[in-house]
Amino acid sequence: MGNRRFFNRPAGLTIAEIAALTHAEPIGTAAMSRVIDGVAPVDLAGPSDLGFIDANKFVDALTKTRAGACLMPKRFVEHAPKGLAVLLTETPYRAFVAVHRQLYPQSLRPASLFETDGIAEGATVHPTARLEGDVTVDPGAVIGPRAEIGAGSVIAANAVIGPDVTIGRDCRIGATTSITHTLIGDRVIIHPGCRIGQDGFGYTEDAAQQKIPQTGRVIIQNDVEIGANVTIDRGGIRDTVIGEASKIDNLCQIGHNCQIGRHCVVVALSGLSGSVTLEDYALLGGAVGLAPHLTVGKGARLAARSGVISDIPAGETWGGYPARPRIQWMRKEAALARLAGAGDKNRKRAKDSD
Repeated sequence: MGNRRFFNRPAGLTIAEIAALTHAEPIGTAAMSRVIDGVAPVDLAGPSDLGFIDANKFVDALTKTRAGACLMPKRFVEHAPKGLAVLLTETPYRAFVAVHRQLYPQSLRPASLFETDGIAEGATVHPTARLEGDVTVDPGAVIGPRAEIGAGSVIAANAVIGPDVTIGRDCRIGATTSITHTLIGDRVIIHPGCRIGQDGFGYTEDAAQQKIPQTGRVIIQNDVEIGANVTIDRGGIRDTVIGEASKIDNLCQIGHNCQIGRHCVVVALSGLSGSVTLEDYALLGGAVGLAPHLTVGKGARLAARSGVISDIPAGETWGGYPARPRIQWMRKEAALARLAGAGDKNRKRAKDSD
């Protein structure tokens, strides 16, 4: 496969610069001018790479590492090999991420697939659309009537931006994404394959099953990131809102009229039925499902694969199906395990007595 890399090797940082960036404490001063221009796990790192260790299970790898520098808590220092530049910190992974971001800033936002600037040949931009300076539109993308796109934004190949849609500055719209009936703030990242602004799932509950008009919008506030193949339905008679700096993982469904607050996290495969409210800082684990019209309180957390049929109070952790407070959920699981164990023992006794 060769040595092809998708991100250019950066110029690098000295260990002194890394220490200043992360507020880590270097052991000794001999290696402070050493240049680090890559990151890697401790077992794969080379002499110009930075690694980190934060768990006992990686101690053996640390003793054999060839890394140029490593971030670690004090308890691991005795296992560091000779010649390794040790940087002490109680939050090694967070420090490692800070360095990784500094070395590879281009990895944080999807770039133009064709590495071009401006409107590419093969893109279609309606004459009434308004694009500020420094907007990139890749081949095959379509910008509809009266759409507005802010400076520094990138519309990737074959994306479709519908009539009257507004997209703020420094946004990234992934390939093949379609966006209609939507207002988007600044610095929003939407990964490939998303479907945003289509009508919600609504029919009358009678034999006629008449389709209910969906005349609301989708509002996506600043600094939101939306993973690949997410679907977000527009509102019925109110807007669907994704709050500032919230993060939605791949393959999630956000139903019509949902209100997602600020700094929420929705992990992959989760589904929000219509009119669900997530208050600020709520967190949903993977594959969580919520029934319509529920509220998840501020800072509440739901374990993966929870099925939610009632409101979740602020700050609480719930799990299971149907979801219940963490302690109740764990007691239920423990009781079921005991019952299952007792049943196995009874069946064994019955078999032995035959």
